[in-house]
Amino acid sequence: MDKGNGLPGRQGGSQADWGAARQRPEDDADSRPGHDPYGTPPYGQPGPWAPAPPVQRPNPTPPAGTFVPPPGSTTPPAGTGLPPGAFPPPPAAPHPSTTTLPGAPPAGRYDPWAASPAMPPAPGAPAGPEPAPGARRPARLVAAAALIALLAGILGGTIGIYLERNGAFSDVRLPQTRAEANPPAEGSIAGIASAVLPAVVTLHVSGGGAAGTGTGFVLDDTGHILTNAHVVRPAGANGVIEVTFSSGDTARAEVVGQDSGYDLAVVRVTGVSGLTPVELGDSDAVRVGDPVVAIGAPFDLEGTVTSGIISATERPITAGGEEVDGSDISYVNALQTDAPINPGNSGGPLVDVNGRVIGVNSAIRTGDSGGLESGQGGSVGLGFAIPINQAKDVAEQLINTGRATHPVIGVTLDTGYLGDGARVGSSTGDPAVVPGGPADQAGVEDGDVITAVDGDRVRSGDELIVKIRSHRPGDELTLTVERGGEDLELVVTLGESAGE
Repeated sequence: MDKGNGLPGRQGGSQADWGAARQRPEDDADSRPGHDPYGTPPYGQPGPWAPAPPVQRPNPTPPAGTFVPPPGSTTPPAGTGLPPGAFPPPPAAPHPSTTTLPGAPPAGRYDPWAASPAMPPAPGAPAGPEPAPGARRPARLVAAAALIALLAGILGGTIGIYLERNGAFSDVRLPQTRAEANPPAEGSIAGIASAVLPAVVTLHVSGGGAAGTGTGFVLDDTGHILTNAHVVRPAGANGVIEVTFSSGDTARAEVVGQDSGYDLAVVRVTGVSGLTPVELGDSDAVRVGDPVVAIGAPFDLEGTVTSGIISATERPITAGGEEVDGSDISYVNALQTDAPINPGNSGGPLVDVNGRVIGVNSAIRTGDSGGLESGQGGSVGLGFAIPINQAKDVAEQLINTGRATHPVIGVTLDTGYLGDGARVGSSTGDPAVVPGGPADQAGVEDGDVITAVDGDRVRSGDELIVKIRSHRPGDELTLTVERGGEDLELVVTLGESAGE
């Protein structure tokens, strides 16, 4: 009778029967198809029967004092005697209480996160392998690449700064053709200006409460300069004339001589070397339409060059008349040009295409006054120049004697006559024909009307004076005279009178 388990049907059961019950096929998990022995069993059933992993037991540690051959050696057979010192005795183990690993922290609390101390190599152990020769190449390549990058940065920065400063990134640069530095062509305006400008000067005149600016040109290397009489008139007897050359040098000048009737004057500078005289041309050879160049200092703008053509020749003009007695009136048989001439051009040269002076710029006709002026005003394309042939004769007289002579016929003209021509007559009671003078000898009588000189028509008394003064004393002229309704031709030899 079983008193211990209280389970029915198990009385008298043996241990073998229990084992047999455990080995029933329906209880074997491996015999059930699709059953995972490692999966989670249904609720109430036992867990999986996982096999234990294989276990490899370590060799037992030999007892203390047992000799262990070094690795790689062969254990001799049992009973083989070993020579003394064949194997060094093992080092004595340090006392547990004093054991300290090299590099280990001081004894204390264990730190599981501390780095493991580096173990020194064993005595006698070979050193680590030397780096291969190619191991240094990466470092060299890195250094070379850094140097190239540095140089490229410097070069790029320099180019960028240059382009930025020159406006490559902002300003617009327009294409331009550079002209070659060739000398000006002969006969061109540039060539004429280049040849004549060194001989042209600017005059600044002051004195007696008046001042003015004009132009002149060098006649010779001794310092003689030709200009207009109205340019130097403000200087008077004690005024100042300052000459400015094309080089910018300045010098004081003195009046050598002047003649208001021709509106010409000669001044001279001293102590100046290297002067460049002009080349004088022939004004009698000038034809209408010939190109000309005017050079001067209009409105004190020195070295100004203008160009045009000869519009007319032998144009009789009178200029001046500002003085009460008319002593400043000039009578000129002028060259007319459309080259712009303005105040300040007076006394400057009018040159031809060969750079030769053919006239002295003297007067202009202004649009506002309707008259001829030698001073103020502006150009309207009507400029007048004294022919150089006449200017040359007067300049020579002024240089040689200080005065110029005028050709005369010895008559007095009736200024109140309004008809065509110049009538001989006097309003003062003096004889109209100078006794024994050139006109008297030629047969001219009081009341005669002179209508032509050498076949050229005369319209007024001023035109008669201009035509006579365009000749030299001693020249013979044929006068056409109207007397009593008849025309007579009388030959007169010009006399001479001293100019003022």
